[in-house]
Amino acid sequence: MKIRTFIDKFEKLVPQELAEPGDPVGLQIGDLDTELSKVLVTLDVRPEVVSEAIDQNCNLIFAHHPVMFHPAHSLDLSVPQNKMYAEIIKHNITVYAAHSNLDAADKGMNDWLAEKIGLQRTERLLDGYVDQKHHQFGMGRIGYLDRPLSVMDFAALIKHKFELQGLRVVTQNPQKKISRVAVLGGDGGKYFNQALKKGAEVYVTGDVYYHTGHDMLAAGLSTVDPGHNIEKICIPKLASLFRSWKLMTENQIQIYESKVDTNPFTFI
Repeated sequence: MKIRTFIDKFEKLVPQELAEPGDPVGLQIGDLDTELSKVLVTLDVRPEVVSEAIDQNCNLIFAHHPVMFHPAHSLDLSVPQNKMYAEIIKHNITVYAAHSNLDAADKGMNDWLAEKIGLQRTERLLDGYVDQKHHQFGMGRIGYLDRPLSVMDFAALIKHKFELQGLRVVTQNPQKKISRVAVLGGDGGKYFNQALKKGAEVYVTGDVYYHTGHDMLAAGLSTVDPGHNIEKICIPKLASLFRSWKLMTENQIQIYESKVDTNPFTFI
């Protein structure tokens, strides 16, 4: 089976059209007409992940985060990022990324995060792509907890559920009881006003910028920032999806879930 056949099946569920404008989704490096043998599923494509793919004899790396957010202006192999590209090409590995299109997809990243948090009666947070059937897609989800919690108890719940060393909390009232929660995986600080308009009492998103935190406080919105790495939930979720496909079992394609911790941060 060609890698192209595998990707075509995925894109019927998560088309590239769902991605935010300018987001470099899709084929990153390699050849879609290569015969697929083994898939490595990862959040990030880092040198350690590429080494893992080589060790596991994987010839497709399927990632959430694109490997090439910014184009290389030279191929100086003393630069670690360029050396990684060279290793990918040298070992005939194809790299594919589903980023903001996976964030916006039904039963995609933000549904997985909302489910992990325990949100009920969820709806879309942001409006995005509309398909030919007039179905609206969009990033983020908003819903309700099964019971009210204080802001700090909710933050502790997030820390526990995602097995975090630490997280950041932005709040004027840490003991306020909340039940309506918005979540947007990754860097979603700039969308906090949309969360407010939808009635969110707490917003869960990563990489909140210092001055955005001030704006959130001024607006009265509590925010829990668990970091970007919670999106690693995509690894088991995507692997499970791929294993469920009949074409994968028919062609005896193996799926390997990356074991590399790509979180750059350590809490002390």
